[in-house]
Formats: sequence, structure tokens, C-alpha cells
Amino acid sequence: MSLTLNDIKHPKISTWVNEMIAMCEPDDVVVVDGSQEEYDRLMQKCVKAGLATKLAKKENCYLFRSLPSDVARVESRTFISSVKEEDAGPTNHWIDPSELKQTMRKLYKGCMHGRTMYVIPFCMGPLGSPISKNGIEVTDSEYVVLNMDIMTRAGKKVLDIFNADPNAEFVPCLHSVGKPLRECESDNGIWPCADVEYKYITQFPEERLVWSYGSGYGGNALLGKKCFALRIATVLARDEGWLAEHMLILKLTNPKGEVKYVTGAFPSACGKTNLAMLIPTIPGWKVETIGDDIAWMKFGKDGRLYAINPEAGFFGVAPGTSAESNKNALISAEKNTIYTNCALTEDGDIWWEGIGYPAKGKLVDWKGKTRDALPKDKAPKGEEMAHPNARFTAPAKQCPCIAKEWEDPAGVPIDAILFGGRRPSTIPLVHQSLSWNHGVFLGSIVGSEITAASTIDASQVGKIRRDPFAILPFCGYNMGDYFKHWIEIGKATTADKLPKIFYVNWFRKDADNADLPGGFMWPGYGDNSRVLAWIFDRCNGDESNVVETAIGYMPKTLNTDGLADCYKKTLPEILKVDVEGWKKELADVKENHYPKFGKHLPKELSEIIDMIQDRLNKA
Repeated sequence: MSLTLNDIKHPKISTWVNEMIAMCEPDDVVVVDGSQEEYDRLMQKCVKAGLATKLAKKENCYLFRSLPSDVARVESRTFISSVKEEDAGPTNHWIDPSELKQTMRKLYKGCMHGRTMYVIPFCMGPLGSPISKNGIEVTDSEYVVLNMDIMTRAGKKVLDIFNADPNAEFVPCLHSVGKPLRECESDNGIWPCADVEYKYITQFPEERLVWSYGSGYGGNALLGKKCFALRIATVLARDEGWLAEHMLILKLTNPKGEVKYVTGAFPSACGKTNLAMLIPTIPGWKVETIGDDIAWMKFGKDGRLYAINPEAGFFGVAPGTSAESNKNALISAEKNTIYTNCALTEDGDIWWEGIGYPAKGKLVDWKGKTRDALPKDKAPKGEEMAHPNARFTAPAKQCPCIAKEWEDPAGVPIDAILFGGRRPSTIPLVHQSLSWNHGVFLGSIVGSEITAASTIDASQVGKIRRDPFAILPFCGYNMGDYFKHWIEIGKATTADKLPKIFYVNWFRKDADNADLPGGFMWPGYGDNSRVLAWIFDRCNGDESNVVETAIGYMPKTLNTDGLADCYKKTLPEILKVDVEGWKKELADVKENHYPKFGKHLPKELSEIIDMIQDRLNKA
């Protein structure tokens, strides 16, 4: 039976929801119960409205197409609206909270005319976990309800937690597509959203509040994801003494059956999801998935950091996902999955660039246009059949390599933290930090090299686009203070109980070597298990295969059994310290990266630079 407003017994939630109703003026209000019947009913409503297409080739799977103006996160319209601009920091967009609320209230007034307001009680993390947090999202988008049902624990089971404790805390999240309907008007099968200049994705950190208007897509609208789980949660973590991070979590088991848990932060297009679901190429090793995108870590009674995946599903980038790059992700999305902005095949399946095989016959592309299939599995840039940011939303429990501990309320104890970026030169395949603060330094300089394919400004090619901790677009406060928080975390327990920190780089290149596919000096994918095996041994205290260098600890070699000969030849080069390259790296950090943080940059990081420079000079 459907829930109603009368089923909300939590006084603060009831008051807030009624305030949102008065402002947004929906035609109807539904409290989401999270049942399969409700999911099916809302999906059929979307199909009937022409917004969703059932896929004949996949069980209980549907395809949505958004408008070209609403295909990804809109960073230019995303704001950290703290009371002081300084608290938002130099890497966030800021508007005064009073001014911004005045602007947004005018947009919200009557914005849900002709629509239903859905009230979604949701939990980020396993129900009952001391690491989990709860929220309420109100939205006028069925698409949002359906995706939140997969991506979070949502519905009556969460409302029961609120109703049992009138003081239970929650993060209020208000969302509207910003497309009110006149009487008898409908969307006519067109994705509802507002024009770009009216889009606002706003976090008010002091109030633990999220307001989003004008977009129906992804992290702009699924407010439990980046808005709550990172931008608001980073502030909660700072204030409460834990870590909310843009990190995968994996379980690594060696041939002896010993287990380590690893988190990893990587900027987009650096293989984070692929690593979380890796199929090792070395015998006897196993990787299982705890989470592919976000990790919340809190100290346990034993002084170690324990992590949960606050999400319940995968909101994965579809293009480039293939049986070679991530077979487990493809299997995860075979049923009960929502696809967005993928291409549709004649026989009722989905297709995207990089899927690993060409399509046949005709395709309906992500804009709804019927086109002849391509002779191979990719299209020229700008002419893609699937949008480059096309997505699949799949339940995590369907992943064939999901770890049995993935919903453990206690979380899993973290042994290692990985950082990495797409760097064709300088950064070796793997090195380990000399200390916790050195590890924080490595996280603070994460970045990827700008290529001709990723920019239209030729003057930027070769420069490093820094993405500290791979959280630059998602940190809810000043990143200089964020670095300081990480340093403080290192003081909260003994060094032996802290995770060891590593920096990896799968993307070294030698463009002149014709023997290397794509010029890459390392094969990546499943062969990254060779690096994970060394990391595992280092976490076990193994000193037999390590050398201390100017930049940190590095392996003498790696397990190369079964590795292609061309990579055996390049391995010594990518396990070597590029002294001159590192001197330039540090100079770039000192001159172009760290100065933007001003007085908020912790002195400990400047001390690390001095230490590494001194070691390089003596190398």
C-alpha cells in the first residue's frame, strides 16, 4: 500500500516537507515506499509518457534519452554556498547563501505545477551502520525516484528508522526539473529540464542542505550521490573526524587466502570502476568489489579506518565498457538496469562506442535519430551513437564479483589507499609513500596530462590538470583545509594502524615503440593485479622486493609470469625514478598548484616538497 504524508511521524521531516509543498505547489504528493510494485508502476508511467523504452533483449531494463542540454554534471552551475566565500575555497563556485536562496525560491515557487512531488526517505550506506547517514529527497522526477531506488536504500525501511526516533538527523535534499506544466499540458515524450542558465546545483554546508533546480540528470538530480555523499559528507567528515572520499573499495585475496582491503582515488577516465571489478591475470589472486565510486571511512575501536560503500548501485559510464575492459560491469547491467543516452539496436538492445563489437542494421542514437550502424565499435568525435557520458544504473548486488562484506554495517578495515592519474611520463608504475604526510602530498598532486584529444586549446597540451584526491569537483569546503584534515586524520591513531599510501600510473607511454599497443608501456586492465600483488605484500611488511628511492618505496620487479614480452622489456623503465622529470613536477606544484590555496595550505605539504627535492638532489 502506498505511503502518504500521514505516515511521516518525524516532526522535523514533516515540517520541512510541508514547507517544500507550499513553495513548489505540486498537483500531488507521494511518499516513496521503495517496493518493486512502486518501481514497476513508475517505470510504466515513464514508458507511457514516451520518456522510457523497454529493452526487448534485457530483462526488466529500460532506456531513457535526455536533452542535449542535460547530459552531465554542470560544474559551472554547481555552488558551495557557505556563509564565508573563503570557506568554499578557490576551487569551488560560490554565491552568498541569502542571495542564492532568494534567487532559487523564485524559481521553486510553483515549479511543480502539473507534476507529482515524490518524497524519498533514503539511507547512504547499510541500514543500521554507525557509518551510514540518512536523507530525504523531494523531487518531481520519476526518473530520479527510479534511479534513487537502485542507488540508495530507499523507502519505508528508512522512514521506519526516522519514525522510531524523532531526533534522528537527516540531510534535506530538494530537487526539481524546473519544468512546470500548464493544465492539460504534458512533456510529450521530451525530457523535462530547464535552460542551462537556470540550472543550480547548490550545497549549503553549514545547514547540511542541498537544493538542485533545472537538471534531471545524474549527480545533478540524484542528490544522494555527489551532492550528499561527497559535497555535504566531506563537511560532516571534517567536523566529525572521519573521511568521505571519491574512492573505490576492493577486497584483494592472495593465493594463501589472506585478505586486504584497498581504496583508490582516480580522476575520470583513469580506470577506477575497472580496477574495482578487476579480473586478475596472475593465478590464485582474486579481486572482489565493495564499491566502485565512494568510500566513507571512520575509525573503529581498534584505531583502524573502516570503510563502507554508501551507495547501493553503480552509476557507471557506459562508453568504453567492454568484455575486455570490465566484463563484470557488463554482467552487472544485464538485468534490472536503467540505461541513459545509449544507442538502441533494431532487436531491442543497447549499444555504445567501445562496447567491443560493431552493431548490425540500424540504430537509434542517443538523440533519437535512426542511423546506419557503424562498421566498427566507435564513431568520429562528435558523431557518437551513444553520448560519451551515457550511463547504466545497476544494482550492486548483481555484480558477479561483489564481496560478501559489501553491506557489512561495521565496514571493512582499510590496508592501503591508492592514488593515480593519467600521466604518460615522469610518474612510475607504482611507488609507496615514505610517511602518512608524504601520502597526503601524493594525493594533493593527483592529476592527468592534458592531451590534444581532451582540449581545443593547443597551448594547454602537455600541462597537468590537477585533481587533488580525485575530489576537486566534489569537496564541500576549502581544499587547503581538506588537505589539513587528512593530515589531522594521520594524528588520530598510531602509524602502524594507518593504511599505507601508494601512487600508481597505468598510463606511461612510448609513442615511438611500434611493439606497444597504443604506445602504452603497461597493458593495464587485469595485469594491474601484478601491481596489487606487490601492494598486498607491502601491507604484509614484506621487505624482500623493495628499494627506497628519492620519491618513495618501489618494487625491484613485479610478477611477470605470462606477461607479454613487450611489457617485460618496458617494466624496468616504468619502475625507475625520472629525477629531472620529478624536479619539474615539484616546480609545477610549487609555482602553479599550491599557491592557489594561500594561507590554507598546510605547512606540512611544503615541508614534504622540500624533503623530496633534497632527496632528488642527492640521487
